[in-house]
Amino acid sequence: MSDAITPQLLLSAYAAGVFPMAESSTSDVLHWVDPQRRGIFDLDSFHISRSLSRRIARGGYSIRTNYDFEGVVAACADREETWINAEIFALYKALHQAGFAHSLEVWETEHLVGGVYGVAIGGAFFGESMFSRRTDASKLALAWLVHRLRAGGFTLFDAQFITPHLASLGAIEISRSAYHERLKQALPLDATFDPAGYAPTAQSVMQRKIQTS
Repeated sequence: MSDAITPQLLLSAYAAGVFPMAESSTSDVLHWVDPQRRGIFDLDSFHISRSLSRRIARGGYSIRTNYDFEGVVAACADREETWINAEIFALYKALHQAGFAHSLEVWETEHLVGGVYGVAIGGAFFGESMFSRRTDASKLALAWLVHRLRAGGFTLFDAQFITPHLASLGAIEISRSAYHERLKQALPLDATFDPAGYAPTAQSVMQRKIQTS
């Protein structure tokens, strides 16, 4: 790992609105990125289509959080082109061990079939990457994650770059200045990835309601 980048520096970078990327899995150089146009999810406007609602309700899967964080990162990196190199992997593993990086995972029995991971600071969640080994598994992960973030008091869900897949789920693109303003408002909040009494059900996730016990 480069001496120049530490987990603490990475947290400071997120708080300043930038994030790292490598050119490829074999590259030993990281670049700081602060896009002119930023992809985000409005947590109150996440789009759950009829087909996704049916998939959520059909079941046959379980949701776990932080059960196999490294497995999620490894699965996200397991593609022909990836910005996750060894240094990125080590940095996020360290952030996970420190309680800042989290994964939400979709399991079929004991098989990890989808998931998403990211970094939480204050009321901001910085989504890093997701993967799917089954149809709609990444959509399931996002739906359950958005519900959890709302329950935990988050106000900003950073998706970094907009894609047609994310746009179909309600992601929008905003300017750099608008993003930094939202970030400034979110950072001081006391949000949590594991809210007390949080007990989501498929029905509550489909309706975007928050259920606690």
